[in-house]
Amino acid sequence: MNGARLGPKDLRTLLGEWETDGQSAYHALADRIRLLIIDGRIPTRTRLPAERELADELERSRTTIVSAYRELKDTGHLVSQRGSGSVAALPHAHERPGPLPQPAVVDFSRAAPAAIGGLETVIQRATADLSQVLSKSGFDLIGSLPLRERIADHYSRRGLPTHPGQVMITLGAQHAIALLGRTLVRRADRVLVESPTYPHALDAFRMNGGRLVTVPVTAGGWDGERLRDAFERARPALAYLIPDFQNPTGASMPPRERDDVIRDARRAGTVLVIDETTADLDIDRGWTDVPFAARADGHRTVTIGSLGKSVWGGLRIGWIRADDDVIGALHAARAAGDLGTPELEQLVAAEVFDDYDALVQRRTAQLRHHRDVLVRELNERLPHWDVPVPDGGASLWVGLGAPISSALALFGLTRGVSIIAGPKFGIDGAFERFVRLPFTGRVDELTRGVHLLEDTARSLPALPAGRTPHLAEVV
Repeated sequence: MNGARLGPKDLRTLLGEWETDGQSAYHALADRIRLLIIDGRIPTRTRLPAERELADELERSRTTIVSAYRELKDTGHLVSQRGSGSVAALPHAHERPGPLPQPAVVDFSRAAPAAIGGLETVIQRATADLSQVLSKSGFDLIGSLPLRERIADHYSRRGLPTHPGQVMITLGAQHAIALLGRTLVRRADRVLVESPTYPHALDAFRMNGGRLVTVPVTAGGWDGERLRDAFERARPALAYLIPDFQNPTGASMPPRERDDVIRDARRAGTVLVIDETTADLDIDRGWTDVPFAARADGHRTVTIGSLGKSVWGGLRIGWIRADDDVIGALHAARAAGDLGTPELEQLVAAEVFDDYDALVQRRTAQLRHHRDVLVRELNERLPHWDVPVPDGGASLWVGLGAPISSALALFGLTRGVSIIAGPKFGIDGAFERFVRLPFTGRVDELTRGVHLLEDTARSLPALPAGRTPHLAEVV
């Protein structure tokens, strides 16, 4: 959408339920559009609807729209361009008038833990002798053989026979998703995705012309009938799924449902892209399973993995496990975007796999404690919120009981807490009654963050009179 025009109907969908009591309509509209620009749902340089068009679509006076646009121009979030009308922008700090938001004290926007204890020792061991790695050119589109051997062995020991030629090392999981989108998705291909899901995956498939088909998932799991119907009706070229501790809901797909997905994908001719970046973050699920691809029985299944959650995102190490021909296609496509993963990071990652089980046990013990702290604080401070207790992963998908997620995100910035609004995890403006809260930060940050959220929630403008939202209206 970058540089494109956003139609009035599309903007209305993104706005969701934006009106509040105690705040003028134009202020509320400006606040919601501002947040959509800040969190990227309206990309910069996107042309917004003309004032009269939006007034007709929202059934509001043109004066309301003019006033909202004027406020956004005053704060630098809209600029007027000859021949283009009002265009979305992000103001530079020195250009932004008025008081600035306070620096975020607590960052709930990233489900990214700090490096796990013991990694420093691994790094020292890995870099004790650099002569071999420094003798290389440093440009390798597939990845170092020692690291690919360890990843292949990791899969083989878990029940998915793998050889190094079936593995490509990437710059993290997001790079893997983007590369797969660029290689496997053609313009107008249907791509099946969960709703809600990882926002950057949605971006990657959209950027390559994919037409997204959604299937619902909640903290309670997937709707098998809806999933089967989506495969039969849409016959997607590709399906992107997170079956273990799904991001953001934390749900896990039972083994029998995984078999059903493979059967339905085979009938539809759909390539399965399975994101297992959170698969090792099992806190207390009580059951384990082989890698998803081990159940596929020859059906085209591509697996994404990463050390970002289990060990440290700063390593920027991810990988793709796929059949040889897919790896070949990825190799051919990759050079247009990058020239390979840094050698030193791969050297450390290879050493990580020698201690991987112990490091993961340390991580899951840490996440268990942090999850319990966050759940307890939320239940005590915000008892009217619906707080699930996921049995793995790195975050909570919290029900707010009211469509306040975007407002909470915007006003939270002024109180020192950063969150991502629920609609960012969907494609149609839904999930305004949800927010993802990672439990990857320090315990003191989690506690402080809940206090700030409580303060922010109490300060929000009231909901429109006569509207008493219920969680069931969303899901």
